[in-house]
Amino acid sequence: MEPIFDGHNDVLLRLWRNMRNGADPVTEFVKGTHEGHIDGPRARAGGLVGGLCAIYIPSGDLILKEPDASGHYYTPLAAPLERSPSLDIAMEKLALALRLDAAGAWRICRSTDAIREAVADGDFAAVLHMEGCEAIDPDFSALEVFYAAGLRSLGPVWSRHNSFGHGAPFAYPVSPDTGPGLTDLGFELVKLCDQMGIAIDLAHITEKGFWDVAKTSDKPLIASHSNAHALTAVARNLTDRQMDAIRERQGLVGLNYAVTMLRPDARDDANTSLDLMVKHIDYMVERMGIDCVALGSDFDGATVPQDIADAAGNQKLVAALKNAGYAPDDLAKLCRENWLRVLSQTWHEAS
Repeated sequence: MEPIFDGHNDVLLRLWRNMRNGADPVTEFVKGTHEGHIDGPRARAGGLVGGLCAIYIPSGDLILKEPDASGHYYTPLAAPLERSPSLDIAMEKLALALRLDAAGAWRICRSTDAIREAVADGDFAAVLHMEGCEAIDPDFSALEVFYAAGLRSLGPVWSRHNSFGHGAPFAYPVSPDTGPGLTDLGFELVKLCDQMGIAIDLAHITEKGFWDVAKTSDKPLIASHSNAHALTAVARNLTDRQMDAIRERQGLVGLNYAVTMLRPDARDDANTSLDLMVKHIDYMVERMGIDCVALGSDFDGATVPQDIADAAGNQKLVAALKNAGYAPDDLAKLCRENWLRVLSQTWHEAS
């Protein structure tokens, strides 16, 4: 079984929602459930040894548009969120992550050595990520607190605007160049993250924001859960030019399992072939090289191909990649080593 370290999931969102309805999140993760995509038993069954776990503030007013007769759709961006309730939710999710750690359900990791140690011990290696920084104040005091608690990665925006920048909508077929990029405060955030050793994720930002980060940060460029725009022309996928910049900076793109970002028609249909996942990886490897491509499933945050179904199905993708001709060393890079390299460089562990 090929161990997989995954670049993005929303398991904390699912556990938090169920906790608010009276469920015990530790029991749900440890003993497993038929709901969603990730828990301890299904992670072990599919070789999912860890990943970046998102602290995400949901947008209750966002309703994804259905394709029109021509197959096109454009979902207006979710409304901006206020900071105070966003901070409350972020703190609840952080507390939930720490509770899972204290109970031994998973291990929060703050270094790549810690990730490798957790994997060797058979523990799920969780790295805390913030998807959209609505909980962060203009003075960045909250960022220091989250960092002390284990936060090691963040995306300045989700697919909505905030005080740090502008997000890309859920839309097809649309260029990722959908609006402005970072704000003045967003530039400050990127610089501070570079200093602190916090990875910057470009998965939801506009193309202008992508280039703003590229010119401000000197770290590897990371799009944790994105695919090739040339194959699926949704606003959140990456153009060839963006991928060229990621290659030049020796960053990475994590393959997003979301069917809307895999299918040429961008439809939300789980009847989606694994061949399309391999096709996107092939395209990105050809464009950027084997060192710059990884996995970023978006488990618990999107519809995934029915042949994958959940974390237990990860090895089906590995098998498809083997059948496509990827050698053992290539698979190790795609499944975990590229993530560990980029995180090590971003976290000031490697030059």
